[in-house]
Amino acid sequence: MNLRAIAVVFLLALSGALQAQPNGILLVAKPGLADPNFSETVVLVTRTGDGNPVGVILNRPTTLHLADVAPKFPGARNFAEALYAGGPVMREVIIALFAAETPPRETAFPVVPGVYLSMHPLNIERVVAAPATRARLYAGFSGWAPSQLEAEIDSGSWYVLRATEDLIFRRDTAGMWADLVAQARGERTAHDSATTVAVR
Repeated sequence: MNLRAIAVVFLLALSGALQAQPNGILLVAKPGLADPNFSETVVLVTRTGDGNPVGVILNRPTTLHLADVAPKFPGARNFAEALYAGGPVMREVIIALFAAETPPRETAFPVVPGVYLSMHPLNIERVVAAPATRARLYAGFSGWAPSQLEAEIDSGSWYVLRATEDLIFRRDTAGMWADLVAQARGERTAHDSATTVAVR
């Protein structure tokens, strides 16, 4: 399945019904992963209502701002935080990752308790209107065709770690990948308290 077909699947899913339970995990690219889209990345992944994986890359900040990508978005010029590159699918689409005390009314996927992933304009507007350390915006997202991610994990492309809010919003993204690779290998204690989990 090509990127355009994947994009259609996940855009439909992301604009679908709110999921009831958080189900986020972290994928940590193993050293030597050849795909340049995901080399040395840490990807936060959740499941759509149809069970397909979708997520954003946590450790690829860009020099772009919301006003560069979506200049007509309300408040775009006042949002100072740089965008992150969420993945190779639909890079013109803005995705919000944010913490909230109560579930948003508009469509969003819970990834860990109190943290949501959404492309709904009203959720993004709230992030833009009230910038916080527990919110980030991404250009594009990461997606996999049915069974594709499972095959990649089985082939040894990824470490799978438990996602936590502190890891998701970690400020030092430059060292994130190396720290989590080391933890996944059991070499030393990571910067944050993620623990390896079973894939299935």
